[in-house]
Amino acid sequence: MDVLIIMILSSISLGVIFLIIFLISLYYGQFDNYESHKIRILIDNHKKK
Repeated sequence: MDVLIIMILSSISLGVIFLIIFLISLYYGQFDNYESHKIRILIDNHKKK
């Protein structure tokens, strides 16, 4: 029964840690670039000879 409590508390704490990391990355603008991923396939980086 003690192992079950430890597993539940560790999974909740791990989820909270990932949530905090995600919110920090949102705050610092990690996901602000919406357009470049859509048009990256259309940009030709190779020079034609």
